[in-house]
Amino acid sequence: MSTESRKIRLLMDLRNGGVTDTRVLAAIERTPREAFVEETFVDQAYANQALPINCGQTISQPVVVGLMSQALEIGERHKVLEIGTGSGYQAAVLSKLARRVYTIERHRDLLAEAEQRFKGLSLHNITTMVGDGYKGWPGQQPFDRILVTAAARIVPPDLVAQLSDEGGIMVLPVGDVGGLNQEVIRVRKDGHKFTSERLFPVRFVPLVQGVPEVPRK
Repeated sequence: MSTESRKIRLLMDLRNGGVTDTRVLAAIERTPREAFVEETFVDQAYANQALPINCGQTISQPVVVGLMSQALEIGERHKVLEIGTGSGYQAAVLSKLARRVYTIERHRDLLAEAEQRFKGLSLHNITTMVGDGYKGWPGQQPFDRILVTAAARIVPPDLVAQLSDEGGIMVLPVGDVGGLNQEVIRVRKDGHKFTSERLFPVRFVPLVQGVPEVPRK
């Protein structure tokens, strides 16, 4: 089966899985997932499944990428913060929906690989940083939208604080570190008030505080 045929089949799977936003579907269609997976798994790039990447992390299942992107309700003028760059695939999809994407990764090696992919695909509206996702990116707040791609035990208060008071939305998985009882939550902020709603069950790697130390040479 050709890459194009696999991509068409994946898009059909996403629609059947509840991804109905035409902008999100178009962004996924225009993002070459094969550029973000390890070479060993290139033949599975358009399978609707999560795949392993370096540093014990994963590239998320496409339907989850689609549903979480859709839940953000991103406008083309929005400024988005992503916590957990990983392979860079989710950030690449977001870059086709928003004006600007800021993405934080705690693993330097992963971020370096993602940056090379962004450069190779000419994705110039993505800004990256090595950092602690729990703390967000205070120097660039407020953000219209925040997406967290690892599971937190609770909604991180620093991220809520960095969300725009004027209709800001954050989407993140919340639940047990072991992957059980995790759900994607959507937080809406209006002034100093925020509400949350449960969307769908997931299984993500945990959101870890801090940044790994760089080994001394």
